Amino acid sequence: MTELGRAASSHAIDLPDGNGATLTLSWGAATDVGRRRDHNEDSYIVDAPYFVVADGMGGHLAGDRASDAVVRRLGDSTTEPFASRQTIQRALLLATADIERAAGGNAIGAGTTVTGVALVATHGQPSALVFNVGDSRTYRSDAGAPLKRLTIDHSVVQEMVDAGVLRAEDAESHPDSNVITRAVGFGEPPEPDWWTIPLRTGDRYVVCSDGLTKEIGDVGISRIAAKVDDPQELAERLVGDAVIAGGRDNVTVVVLQVDEAPAVPDDIEDTLPRH
Repeated sequence: MTELGRAASSHAIDLPDGNGATLTLSWGAATDVGRRRDHNEDSYIVDAPYFVVADGMGGHLAGDRASDAVVRRLGDSTTEPFASRQTIQRALLLATADIERAAGGNAIGAGTTVTGVALVATHGQPSALVFNVGDSRTYRSDAGAPLKRLTIDHSVVQEMVDAGVLRAEDAESHPDSNVITRAVGFGEPPEPDWWTIPLRTGDRYVVCSDGLTKEIGDVGISRIAAKVDDPQELAERLVGDAVIAGGRDNVTVVVLQVDEAPAVPDDIEDTLPRH
């Protein structure tokens, strides 16, 4: 597994329009191999502009290399504190080629999920560009409101829920709960979902691998997030609780908090997902 970046508190970022405005963020991250796996195939990056988790798959060491390829390509994609959709897409394409080489003769190939937040700026307004491939998840709390899931899993059970043949509350225990329908790797071009959300003071984002969601679930994650204010403390608490709850998989959590952001103009709209 690969860990890029470190926790930060009240980190100020100058906005690119040159008018002196700043964006102040805090963030944290934690990961654990869990109780049943012998190595950790998750990777993460917490360094502006990226706050991202990748969960690798593909057999011995291949998953490690796949998740590593994604976070390293993102980390190498820019030296600026703001990214773009094009920058991310190119990084994922380069990672796909890296993963193909790393898979070598592995008959089942290799791949990884990826999800998280990239900082972007349009006309000087800072926003979160949330993107997702696979079944790792990104959640958002709007200025103290309960945490809600933003991303939509690319999985067989999610398709069954969408078709009305499986209840959402039964999805995690379904035998096919680990079968995903999109990934970065396996010789296929990546197809992320994208959402752009203006950053507002008090917003919080939680990004995680499915080792968290399969142990605690959306409701449990929201309840814990409501009790813990510090981003690093929250990341560690969520990971620890998932391991205590069973730890059947690797668990990785990234928390991004908006301490202060410029006021959002009235004509700026969110592109929030509709579940």
